[in-house]
Amino acid sequence: MVSYGGRGVHGRIVETLGRRVVSGEAGEAREESTLDPRALAEEFGVSLTVIRESLKVLAGKGLVAARQKHGTFARPRSEWNVLDADVIRWRMAGGEADELLRDLAELRLIVEPAAVRRAAGRRTDADLSALDRALEDMGAAGEDPVAAAAADTAFHRALLTASGNELLARLHEVIEPALHARDSIVHARHHTAGDPVPSHRAVVDGIRARDADRAADAMADLLAKASADHDLAVRGSGALDGAPGATPT
Repeated sequence: MVSYGGRGVHGRIVETLGRRVVSGEAGEAREESTLDPRALAEEFGVSLTVIRESLKVLAGKGLVAARQKHGTFARPRSEWNVLDADVIRWRMAGGEADELLRDLAELRLIVEPAAVRRAAGRRTDADLSALDRALEDMGAAGEDPVAAAAADTAFHRALLTASGNELLARLHEVIEPALHARDSIVHARHHTAGDPVPSHRAVVDGIRARDADRAADAMADLLAKASADHDLAVRGSGALDGAPGATPT
């Protein structure tokens, strides 16, 4: 689930090939089509070793595989690691934002209210400090879309960590890529539906007071706003990349 951190030529090749496989670009990497490492090496002007190492990275994400006498091929979509951060990001870039954000909303509705209930009983002073810092950053971000998106993802990461459940905490690796992409769309607009800090602070206040019902209710309100924002974006433009502004959640 961890995003690939490659840089330079190797990172660029992984990025390009990953997007090709996920988007199914015509004539390049359709599902179950073969990928010729030698042709790719010639295309990118790199060694065959670099191409093979890049394909290994994609194999780890379930996007490609190699078989003797069959070569390297793009795997069926059903075999992709859809929880991988890069796969999520490439799907967002490839035009699947609406579908992914719908799935994200459903996942958060299942996970986050339960997480805040546990956080209310298990949170530590360090957890509260992390949540408070995220709120401060959210307030200081103003109209800076990059800073605002970073603050929001930091908030939800701290929220899951505060649950005291290591597996829940690691779910941030699944949620963050799509959440960050959503926030980037939302914050990039010049007009927003309002200050996001009060609704987020209400969740923290419930956790701080060790009031599980209060925290869960505040989280439910936050998620309801997220759903409304998503619906507004789709109705307003028919595509999320042209969506009107909305409150980040």
